[in-house]
Amino acid sequence: QVQLVESGGGLVQPGGSLRLSCAASRSIFSINAMGWYRQAPGKERELVARITSGDTITYGDSVKGRFTISRDNAKNTVYLQMNSLKPEDTAVYYCRADSIGNMYHYWGQGAQVTVSS
Repeated sequence: QVQLVESGGGLVQPGGSLRLSCAASRSIFSINAMGWYRQAPGKERELVARITSGDTITYGDSVKGRFTISRDNAKNTVYLQMNSLKPEDTAVYYCRADSIGNMYHYWGQGAQVTVSS
């Protein structure tokens, strides 16, 4: 099993930046992929960014050019750098780890991100 602990959420003004962290309880090498998903009130959960063990990266269309996903294998941690934030980025952001073959998924508790002036 993989336990995920998220941190870094908060309130930021439009145009500002935040950095989310997701720490895993075991080596990232044992996980096929890790990603960030978000869900706003009344909306479906959507992909924000995902990175595989082979370093294939996928971004949601709404965040391309503004967000960057990265990882630090020594710290068993993945990050989401969020720049040029917009009010429509307001949501709860969830970290997810995927097993080999995508058979199992492990979710973090979620981090609230609010973009408002």
